[in-house]
Amino acid sequence: MRLSIVDAFTGTPFAGNPAGVVLLDEPAETSWMQSVAAELRHSETAFVETSGEGPKPLRWFTPTVEVDLCGHATLAAGHVLGGEQVFTTRGGELRTRAEDGWVSMDFPADPPRPSEDDVLDALAGATIKSVARGRWDILVQLSDATQVRDLKPDLDVVAGWDARCFVVTAPGDRDDVDFVSRVFGPAVGVPEDPVTGSAHCLLAPFWAEKLGRGKLVGEQASERGGIVRVQLNGDRVTLAGQAVTVVSGELHA
Repeated sequence: MRLSIVDAFTGTPFAGNPAGVVLLDEPAETSWMQSVAAELRHSETAFVETSGEGPKPLRWFTPTVEVDLCGHATLAAGHVLGGEQVFTTRGGELRTRAEDGWVSMDFPADPPRPSEDDVLDALAGATIKSVARGRWDILVQLSDATQVRDLKPDLDVVAGWDARCFVVTAPGDRDDVDFVSRVFGPAVGVPEDPVTGSAHCLLAPFWAEKLGRGKLVGEQASERGGIVRVQLNGDRVTLAGQAVTVVSGELHA
């Protein structure tokens, strides 16, 4: 099997969000894919079946579980394969296009709904503006970008919530960034995700409504950091980012 390690949502090696991409000539056992993801220990590893005509089956695994949707590993797969790709996934049909150094992805939008979740115990003094839920994640707006950048949530509390990830966000603090975010997913084996494409399916409609426009730029303010361009198109959202291949080779086990 062909294996690549790709830094997604960045044009610089050793930044953004690293993902494994394994290209399969035939279907693989779920337990084997989970073992490979655990071995690689990236927040997600993408497995793509490349044989046959038509859309390519795509699955994603964290080191501990299979997930329904993953943006950065899809971007990484689109980067490795190049051109235009159509994938069938547990999250629906997804499309990627690699062009001019960027990979764009067509994902379903995930408009958040107001929520009564009590998140105070996890946020250690942060000023909460609103709490909402999407299909998988909890979204919390804080008062400003500095609080997002400096936040040290109680991950033991976060892990106990009935949600895939905990997304915190605030308006951007630079002229070229509309909003900032960070994403914590201890419940799925990812204490903090460096850059999370799927979370921007939630962030795009949230900030489009607040800012009155559908074309925005998000910065995920993790230690590695990354930039995600988003454009809301009705019930779909286009996510775009750069990517860099840092390792390529063969998987022997």
